[in-house]
Amino acid sequence: MNTTFLKMLRRLVQKGNLTLILSSGERAILGDGSGVPVTVRTLDEEAEKAILRDPGLRFGEMYVEGRIVIDDGNIFDLLSMVKANGLEKAATISNTATALLHVAEQQIKSRLPVNRNRHNVAHHYDLDGKLFDLFLDQDWQYSCAYFDPPGIGLDEAQAAKKRHIAAKLLLEPGQTVLEVGSGWGGMGMYLAESSGVDVTGITLSEEQLKVSRTRAQKRGLGDRVRFEMQDYRTMVDRQFDRIVSVGMFEHVGMANYGHFFTKMAGLLAPKGVMVLHSIGQAEKPWATNPWIEKYIFPGGYMPALSEVVPAIEKARLVIRDIEILPMHYAHTLRAWRERFTARKEEAVRLYDERFFRMWEFYLASSETAFLYDKLSIFQIQLSHELEAVPYTRNYIGEREERLRQFEKIRPPLEPVEF
Repeated sequence: MNTTFLKMLRRLVQKGNLTLILSSGERAILGDGSGVPVTVRTLDEEAEKAILRDPGLRFGEMYVEGRIVIDDGNIFDLLSMVKANGLEKAATISNTATALLHVAEQQIKSRLPVNRNRHNVAHHYDLDGKLFDLFLDQDWQYSCAYFDPPGIGLDEAQAAKKRHIAAKLLLEPGQTVLEVGSGWGGMGMYLAESSGVDVTGITLSEEQLKVSRTRAQKRGLGDRVRFEMQDYRTMVDRQFDRIVSVGMFEHVGMANYGHFFTKMAGLLAPKGVMVLHSIGQAEKPWATNPWIEKYIFPGGYMPALSEVVPAIEKARLVIRDIEILPMHYAHTLRAWRERFTARKEEAVRLYDERFFRMWEFYLASSETAFLYDKLSIFQIQLSHELEAVPYTRNYIGEREERLRQFEKIRPPLEPVEF
């Protein structure tokens, strides 16, 4: 089996500098010697067999279990080398069949009439708040930042993201805003403070709800920013002047886009504007990576625009603007990964070594996905009427400049308590 495993890796790693030490003790040098040197050991033959059969799922599992050890370099270096060479080179009849089974399983699960939204959200977002404090910015923005201008730090980039979205919402004092997937409250508080709007944020995470309510009360926003435990599917129809959703659409599920946009159309006032910020792909992916789906984001799916636009059209919403933000999430994930790994001892004390490796693998594999797999962020601006949004995009820059002036006098954010 060592021979078969090694043959697969020789096909895969044509570029790079990989030293592989198999469980048998055999050592092989793979690649052309370029790039960061990486040394990897497999500790048992069963781990090699598992990766050979099902690399999409089992490689991550073997790393998390400590049955793959990286002596030189780190997991990001290894995954980058593999992705840069092209994963298709590792395909065999057997592991291709296994990958297709994963796709079929996710397709079937996505169409079952079972609402597991609360369970899926709790799996990830109801973890100990101290974990997220290890790597997020001061406002706990757990979505793609906006690195404009290039080279700014994570806190500045997350502020730029909120500013960019607020500008696209065309907010005016006194308007009502619905935030679908309100996280730890940072976006809702920013919109209320910067623009004088009334915000209702909905979430399915008990931990996020508790933290966001506390934050809003401490900033004296309790009368203008409310957070509720609420599934968008079961909201009683009421209309909002503006709707914003950042980093939530990835959890809607491939079979539910029609219902999502029909619901948003019903909640959006006739002259209203909605901005949707989500991860997207350049082509239809059919399924999420099986390791990510199992361990990190059960039920998650990152669509192609070709899957989203028909549902928008059927809901009779008008697309006023689509902006693609390439590479911004790769920069965001790099900042998160570097912060997280720098505080490894604290992460291990919170959970254990296995959990640390799981989140290290999650952050590293996500970063490489944005670097090599044609993932990006799309921001879609929607309305019922053409007149709801100006005919040129000049207003975005103009409004962003006004928001920058607000940020200069905004009271500092207090540390998030949990």
